[in-house]
Amino acid sequence: MRLPEDFIRTTTQLMGPERFARYMQSFNEETPVSIRLNPMKASGLQVIDGEQVPWCRDGFYLKSRPNFTFDPLFHAGCYYVQEAGSMFIDEVLRQHLSLITHHSSLITSLDLCAAPGGKSTLLRAVLPEDCVLYSNEPIQKRANILLENIQKWGYKNHYVTNLYPRDYRKAKMKFDLILCDVPCSGEGMFRKDEATIQEWSLQNVEKCWQLQRTIVSDAWQCLNEGGILIYSTCTFNIKENEENIRWMMEELGAIVLPVETKPEWNITGSLLEGFNEPVYRFIPGISRSEGLFVCVLRKKGTLTSGGSKNSRKSPIPVLTTPLPHREGSGESHDSLFDLSYPQALSYLRGEALILPPDTPRGQVTVCFMGEPLGLVKNIGNRANNLYPKEWRIKTTHLPHDYEPVLQPIEAPSE
Repeated sequence: MRLPEDFIRTTTQLMGPERFARYMQSFNEETPVSIRLNPMKASGLQVIDGEQVPWCRDGFYLKSRPNFTFDPLFHAGCYYVQEAGSMFIDEVLRQHLSLITHHSSLITSLDLCAAPGGKSTLLRAVLPEDCVLYSNEPIQKRANILLENIQKWGYKNHYVTNLYPRDYRKAKMKFDLILCDVPCSGEGMFRKDEATIQEWSLQNVEKCWQLQRTIVSDAWQCLNEGGILIYSTCTFNIKENEENIRWMMEELGAIVLPVETKPEWNITGSLLEGFNEPVYRFIPGISRSEGLFVCVLRKKGTLTSGGSKNSRKSPIPVLTTPLPHREGSGESHDSLFDLSYPQALSYLRGEALILPPDTPRGQVTVCFMGEPLGLVKNIGNRANNLYPKEWRIKTTHLPHDYEPVLQPIEAPSE
């Protein structure tokens, strides 16, 4: 794979020859495949032959990459396909969440640049049940993808918005926790997405770090005193990373918080000479992941009880409130019918189904392995498909056999 000469030159200088050589070697290695389980839906399921991601309790590496499109449990929201490095946010939250939940579990959180939804679904799974989470994406098409993933994940108190960061600032909303996974030059995704290589340039790096500061400035005004801002990129250079963190400290008064890590995780610290604040960089070939940079910052002041209650009554438009899929999590299922694998694929393709004659008329929730996929309207001779058209499997080449990623946890023998 041919990388831009300017990238090779600047990144070799940044990482040093030995570290850069290990990074380049990663292009000749198998890219790790990882998923993260949905604790609400997958409590009775386990990963088949998976290895746990060490910094994420629900994350697992897979031996190979299956075709997730044809796994009904993927569409049911039982797991999310996510790059392992991004799951480091799980460790960050588990170490620092008590700083903002000690006064109340009724905290309000914002994922400001959320599409396609990987970090948002992680946030929602780790945050307290009563916490409200807003997941935002400015670009409409990407916001629709985000909405689909949030709806399938199935948690309450989770809202999707299609706004610019400045709209949140103008609405004067306040949050206890904000995640800024900002748009970046994408250097950390080069081996995963070749399109990012074609889009990279030194000029784009310059545009990115300036845009990132604008986004953070808007986000900082939305952050409560004593609140936490998690800043992340999927790029390597110091302009979009360490230099932005130094700017936040000097211009915004941000306090950088450490995260305890283990040496075997092979996380790289600051690469900016003279800047020794705790920052965390995942580099392919060194850590078992794609590229990621993370820093945790706190706003000066004291977070007071009930300080973000006003944000629970949103002054901004939300696209919709997702409906949980599981019985017992807020949604009732009057009629349930479990589908075979071929039936489940037919349903996900938008086809009508034939249900047994004794199936109740009207809306019926169809399931796979006991996990709801969606609704049909049973009219007797057939059941009309109510699965959203934009979510349906489009391909005509369907597998003959089910290639499962998860399996039921076997009960211990007596």
